[in-house]
Amino acid sequence: MFWIVVGLVAVALIFDYINGFHDAANSIATVVSTRVLSPGKAVIWAAFFNFVAAFVFGTAVAKTVGSGMIDLKIVTFAVVFGGLTGAIVWDLITWYFGLPTSSSHALIGGYAGAAVAKAGFAAIIPSGWTLTLIFIVVSPLLGLFVGLTMMTAILWLFRWTPPSRVDRWFRQLQLVSAAFFSLNHGANDAQKTMGIIAGVLFAAGYIQVFEIPFWVVLTAHAAIGLGTLAGGWRIIHTMGSKITKLQPVGGFAAETGAAAALLTATMIGVPVSTTHAITGSIVGVGATRRLSAVRWGVAGQIVWAWILTIPAAFLIGAAVYLVLRLFGAQ
Repeated sequence: MFWIVVGLVAVALIFDYINGFHDAANSIATVVSTRVLSPGKAVIWAAFFNFVAAFVFGTAVAKTVGSGMIDLKIVTFAVVFGGLTGAIVWDLITWYFGLPTSSSHALIGGYAGAAVAKAGFAAIIPSGWTLTLIFIVVSPLLGLFVGLTMMTAILWLFRWTPPSRVDRWFRQLQLVSAAFFSLNHGANDAQKTMGIIAGVLFAAGYIQVFEIPFWVVLTAHAAIGLGTLAGGWRIIHTMGSKITKLQPVGGFAAETGAAAALLTATMIGVPVSTTHAITGSIVGVGATRRLSAVRWGVAGQIVWAWILTIPAAFLIGAAVYLVLRLFGAQ
């Protein structure tokens, strides 16, 4: 039993590492594309704030993922392994093709798929999914609205200021906005892994009440920070230059808009997609120049990848669980 638990915790932390690796683009694409920081310095900056988030935010999102979406009575080691494998496989597929999809939605999709394969749709807690599904639409729209509004306000406020001076100021401010976004990215995304690890500990009887031990908080934030240090460069290229061209002022507006969306979701305990938030915000910033400044074909490909994420991870998670059951695992 002990070694099974250790193995599952290790798999969960591998997912968390891949989450950071896959989603590094969310934190650093804008600050790299505007050349405010070199790629190496940018990942260090983002990884540091991914980890610092462990000491700033609570565990509301972790509790939603761990106990609010799937009935804990049907959670077994095979279900957890199937869910994590579904998320990991989908993350690696989308990373290979350079598509900025949601690791969060891959995780809940894979977890749900494995649970449904075991016990049918009775395993799903509908109330736990309501806000998550709503925020699939809300988070990119909120990021888009805040990014567009902030960029419009900046353009109006600094309309008589020499562009070189605006560029110089916002090169400094973008360090702050990148840190703010990375802090919120770490807060929301690391908590999903915490919820899965706590579910494993609960199923094994190591904790009697569903709570998140602090060692779980620290290890989850360390894993996502290390993943961010590795950097998923294929996706960084898509986010930083293929959607629209950004200047430091646009990077500041995009990061701030996305961080506002993430902060809102984290405070109310919703496992939201950091990818959706930053992509929406980048599109909003690009649209302030002109609609044609946004490469809508690339944006459309990204949206299709978003739509497919939960069902694809669901099917992979279910398939892995069914294979495990053939070998006697429950």
